[in-house]
Parts: sequence; structure tokens; C-alpha cells
Amino acid sequence: MPLAGRGADGDHRTMPKPSPDSPRLLDLPAAPTRRIEAQARRRGATLVAGVDEAGRGPLAGPVVVAAVVFDGRAPKGLDDSKRLTAAERERLHDVILDRACVSVVVASRARIDRMNILRASLWGMTQAVRGLSRQPDYVLVDGNMLPPGLPCPGEAVIGGDGLSVSIAAASIVAKVTRDRLMQAVGRAYPDYGFDRHKGYSTRTHFAAIDRHGPCIHHRRSFAPVRIALGLEPTQTELFAPQPEPAE
Repeated sequence: MPLAGRGADGDHRTMPKPSPDSPRLLDLPAAPTRRIEAQARRRGATLVAGVDEAGRGPLAGPVVVAAVVFDGRAPKGLDDSKRLTAAERERLHDVILDRACVSVVVASRARIDRMNILRASLWGMTQAVRGLSRQPDYVLVDGNMLPPGLPCPGEAVIGGDGLSVSIAAASIVAKVTRDRLMQAVGRAYPDYGFDRHKGYSTRTHFAAIDRHGPCIHHRRSFAPVRIALGLEPTQTELFAPQPEPAE
């Protein structure tokens, strides 16, 4: 839950933090469950899809979106992809593909620059749902916004990759797919270290951009890349260097 919002008159309003014994905090699961899916089924849904993306923040490469529908038993060990090791993600990725209906959409660097990263991500979510061979009648999307054009009702679930098994599975598939793509980019452009940082704004990545300049895979719509190209930045986000991604 966001702690700050904007009132009708434009002022920022800070919400009080919940107390340590807040029921909301105590009810958060240690790992994703099927509770949200079960709630949707009680409202009449039969097939529920989870949707998540990987790669909204990096300075380079695509954003990848996955949609996952479990019609049977979900594999054990599902969790937010960021809380898993690379080996755990790889293992679960293959199990998910074997047990679930999966659709993956890659929004290219060119599309990101043409549409902007938010719209490209939302476009990918809609296309991923539409690409499922078994069409759901309800969609759970990680985040705070439903994409336009979904073929069925749905809801946005903040922190959904840690709450819903379907969204967690989608986060794993999207992350593994994108990491594999960036490893291939790293082999083609070894000077940038894409195979290690996957395009995120780490010190190593900034140093490589300083030495070699941006390559074709860098997002021209992102401020640090535009600055490196001698262009005026168009985004206001702060891109502080991030730690190297853990393997």
C-alpha cells in the first residue's frame, strides 16, 4: 500500500504506518498462495490468469511480459522472482511451462522508445493475455494499474508477485526469458557487461556507457542514455547506480 497520495487540491498526504500488530501485516503470506484466485472463482471466474513483467527499470533491452494460467496444481516453491536465485528461477520456469498455459510477449527497445516504458509494458500485458491458448475470464495483474484492452475483467494487485501463485509464476517466466535475452545481448556486445547487470543502472553499466557510448540496445527515451548521447533528458526519474544483480 502506498504511504503517500495526492489530494484533490494537489497536496501530498502521508498515510500513517500500520502498527506492528496490524491484521493486514499479520495476514500477509510468507509465500504466494491461491487465495486471490479462489476469491475470483467464488465470484464466478473459472480460469484466472496472472500477469507480470520484467525489465521496466533497466537502461537497455526489452521489457518482457508473461501471462500464466494454472488449470491444475501449481508447483511448489513459487515466489516473487526477485526473492529466488537464478538456479531456482530456471528450475521453476521449466516446471511452469510444463504445467501451465503460458504466453510471453517481448516489447522491444524500439517500442519502448516509441510508446514510453509504461505504455509499452501495459501493451505487453494486454497482448500476453490475448495470446493465451486458453483464454481466462479473470486477470490478476501485478502493480497498481490494469492495462487497457483486456479481453476480460481483472484487478491490479500491488505486490501481487508475493501474494498470488499465478502472478508469481508470471514473474518467474518473464524474468528468466528476459535474462536469457540479455545474456545473448551480452555475447553480441561484450564490452557492456549485459550478461551480468542485465541492463540495469549499475556502476559497471554506467562506466561502460562512459567508455563506449550507448549501443543499439540502450533506451533512447531514458534520461541517462539521452545525456550520454548529448540530448536533453525527457524523463525526471532518478537513476542512481544499483547493486549488481545477484545470481
